[in-house]
Amino acid sequence: MSLPPGFLDEIRNRVPISRVIGKKVVWDLRKSNQARGDWWAPCPFHQEKSASFHCDDQKGYYYCFGCQAKGDAIGFLRDHDGMEFIEAVKLLAAEAGLTMPEPDPRAREKTDRRTKLLEVTEAASRWFRLQLQTGAAAAARDYLTRRGLDGPALERFEIGFAPDSRSALTSALREKGFAEDQIVEAGMSARPEGGGAAYDRFRGRIVFPIRDGQNRCIGFGGRAMDPEARAKYLNSPETPLFDKGRNLYNLGPARAAVAKGARLIVAEGYMDVIALVRAGFEGAVAPLGTAITEEQLRLMWRVAPEPVIALDGDAAGQRAAQRLIDLALPLTGPGQALRFVVLPGGQDPDDLIKAAGPGAMSALLDQACPLLDLLWSRETQGQVFDSPERRAALDRRLAEAVARIPDEVTRKHYAEDIRRKQWALFSPARQRPGGAYQKGGAAPGKGRRPGNGPPARALVPFVSPHMPEQGKDLLEGAALLICALRPAMVAQAESRLERLQPQDPDRAALLHDLLTQGDSPAGRRGLETLRRDSHLGLTPAIIERKDDEAAVVMLLDLLDKLEVARATTHEVPRAETEIQGEADEGLTWRISQIARARHRAENPEMETSGDMNEDRDAMAAQLSDWLSDQIWRKPPRR
Repeated sequence: MSLPPGFLDEIRNRVPISRVIGKKVVWDLRKSNQARGDWWAPCPFHQEKSASFHCDDQKGYYYCFGCQAKGDAIGFLRDHDGMEFIEAVKLLAAEAGLTMPEPDPRAREKTDRRTKLLEVTEAASRWFRLQLQTGAAAAARDYLTRRGLDGPALERFEIGFAPDSRSALTSALREKGFAEDQIVEAGMSARPEGGGAAYDRFRGRIVFPIRDGQNRCIGFGGRAMDPEARAKYLNSPETPLFDKGRNLYNLGPARAAVAKGARLIVAEGYMDVIALVRAGFEGAVAPLGTAITEEQLRLMWRVAPEPVIALDGDAAGQRAAQRLIDLALPLTGPGQALRFVVLPGGQDPDDLIKAAGPGAMSALLDQACPLLDLLWSRETQGQVFDSPERRAALDRRLAEAVARIPDEVTRKHYAEDIRRKQWALFSPARQRPGGAYQKGGAAPGKGRRPGNGPPARALVPFVSPHMPEQGKDLLEGAALLICALRPAMVAQAESRLERLQPQDPDRAALLHDLLTQGDSPAGRRGLETLRRDSHLGLTPAIIERKDDEAAVVMLLDLLDKLEVARATTHEVPRAETEIQGEADEGLTWRISQIARARHRAENPEMETSGDMNEDRDAMAAQLSDWLSDQIWRKPPRR
């Protein structure tokens, strides 16, 4: 239907948008400025307690700072109430006191036709419900009773029964004055390919009415009572009213529940939704017998920014989850996310609620995982990444998946989380048992040294503090390699590792990756170079044989040697040669402290556990400060 120019503007001028939206929300009068037409409220499109939903009467638009929902009054009625465009215009025109322009004859005919088809489906719904009370429906009633559906549940969900008769419904609708063409077009009957009288589409089935967001009956779903039926579930065909890829079962009631704070839960079937709603999860919906479509995803996001997809734990549920990953990635972003719950042991929500109660379902929903976790599981589960080629193939698959995300910020966060997961998957600590500290033992660096085997320091190359630069590079490389082999130890020496300043770019990248849990190409090159270093050839094997406590002691001893070596190789000799004239007691004391630290680094076995370990961090920081301040330089005489 075409509208004359300026008609919509006239509606907007006459009806403030706050009047339309104010019927669905409670304004926060402390935050709102009524005189200026500036209104705030909790968002009706997603669950929140704070007032982040803004409505501006002067501009005629609304915007939610939480889920990014936005639009004008017509858009609000379409997104929130599920109205068609013309229906929203008619409602606002009536509110404004305007007469709708006369539609052209073809548009009027189309509207009248839809209205008549809706009358057919509503009449069919009433007839199905009456049939559930007949003797022919005894088996159907027994089945529903076994599934736990009592009288109020049958009434609430308008469940009915289609008798196993070729034309009972068609005849009943004819008696009510509907033409056979209308009955067929509404999807209630079908004609034989070879011609002849129409026959009922639903026969011998429990029938579930399907209603749109405005509570209009647009179609039906039927469950067969005959276990030998070709299709267990049968939906209405595509009609002017019904498009199974664009609607959801229980949409209207779920949207109202979500607006009051409920979670939007997407189950697999009608019975799952009914079980969830009866257990108190009133924001439950389901697709209509098909895999979730893009249109259904967008419809879900208009109701809530983060629906929870509750999948059966069987193979079919797993396949549905895998398909949904590829569908959702090109659409996901701020305000358009998904979380997933996979039910245990092949159960569906109805089974779980009956077996363990609503609390068990609620606990699973609280633990719902994001889309990223499902993607990672799909690409890694059941696979072995024991070669560079396999790891490269994983990198490529994940990169291609992330590249499909349109929002740049979301894409960045996906990439960061994937790098962390890759680090955890490929790190040696993950690939071998025994990653935690032994119970009953002191934390590394805070108590006794390992009691079994030779001292940890003897397992790494000895390098004197009076060493050339190549020796300090060896200590630095050994420390980085130990951290790469045992990433969990990085936190134990993080502050000291941060003070390392590798001159080699690849080593610097590796250090950055260790501190940030990153995974850069340069860092991987640095690690491979260290692994190939002939001077460090025994280090990986040594580290793998040691427990965590011994490995941390080795690392700390290396850092001790490295810091003392850098403080003494050049600075102390220069300080000694420059001391002339008046004695500088402060400098003398500092030199003595460096000498003490050097002695400890060279002979850690001579120190008690409560001596060296407790103050080694302070000593390391002090050495670093002295180097920064160039302590060997004598202050000028005055």
